[in-house]
Amino acid sequence: MSEQYQAEDIRQLTEKVREQNYFFSLLKQEINKAIIGQEYMVDRLLIGLLGNGHILLEGVPGLAKTLAIKTLADAVQGDFSRIQFTPDLLPADVVGTMMYNIKDNDFTIKRGPIFANFVLADEINRAPSKVQSALLEAMQEKQVTIGDETMELPKPFLVLATQNPIDQEGTYLLPEAQSDRFMLKCTITYPDFEDERKIMKMIATAHQPEIKPVISLHHILEAKKLINQIYLDEKIEKYILDMVFATRFPEKYGLSELKNYISFGASPRASINLAIAGRTMAFLKNRAFVIPEDVKEIAKDVLRHRIGLSFEAEAEEITADEIVERILSKIQAP
Repeated sequence: MSEQYQAEDIRQLTEKVREQNYFFSLLKQEINKAIIGQEYMVDRLLIGLLGNGHILLEGVPGLAKTLAIKTLADAVQGDFSRIQFTPDLLPADVVGTMMYNIKDNDFTIKRGPIFANFVLADEINRAPSKVQSALLEAMQEKQVTIGDETMELPKPFLVLATQNPIDQEGTYLLPEAQSDRFMLKCTITYPDFEDERKIMKMIATAHQPEIKPVISLHHILEAKKLINQIYLDEKIEKYILDMVFATRFPEKYGLSELKNYISFGASPRASINLAIAGRTMAFLKNRAFVIPEDVKEIAKDVLRHRIGLSFEAEAEEITADEIVERILSKIQAP
């Protein structure tokens, strides 16, 4: 393909991106009516929505994690379901079960709350591993098997999970296989002084904004098709792969000091999700091509839950975020 033809292609694609992105600008404005001072969280929710990836939100209570997810569902006319994860939760409470119907003398399937476009798994780390494993098929295959019947989940299907990092009593570590299925792990922080003042006034005056549907599920599915066409240069692909491989073989990238801090590196899903998230970030910024800054901006969210920390790292209080920062500063962007 000639450079001139390629440039013309990107120009046409940019026009389509701008047309589609208009709807998502409206969506963001609608969400920001209820969510104040959490720009980072809202952007990541949109990346998960458009990138067809699940999101794990980690933050202390009261940071509007649940409200943000409910607001997103309201604004896109999607089915919303909330599952409160507790130690006594059973897999059947999530996916559904077979029930005996006395009248028909037969078993019928009662579908669980997983059958929705947006599933909020609240405090996901409070349920034991057998419940976590019930989510695995749904998150990866977008389907659920109950008895002998396999049923597809609605499209789009997005699991948005929350966990509290400070309360460790009565919680379970998420299995690595499940953590890896979350496209992003976002660490939510406190709002700043002025934003919290606005939140306080809004709640104190009982002025709860009404969230109106501003975008349809059809728009989301169309935008996803467009995002798949966004141009990802070979140099950006190499940059992504270097970043991921540096978590596995840090000594090959001049980062020998990290070797003792990493027990295992990021999986191939990290490379896939960095590429998808980079394309989605470009789309949200009205571009039809990915630049290194798109990948850098999303790198921590994609990698932080995919890097295994060694005992040495924990002893020296080295976090996954610090490791990603060192990798980003060492690997030269194209």
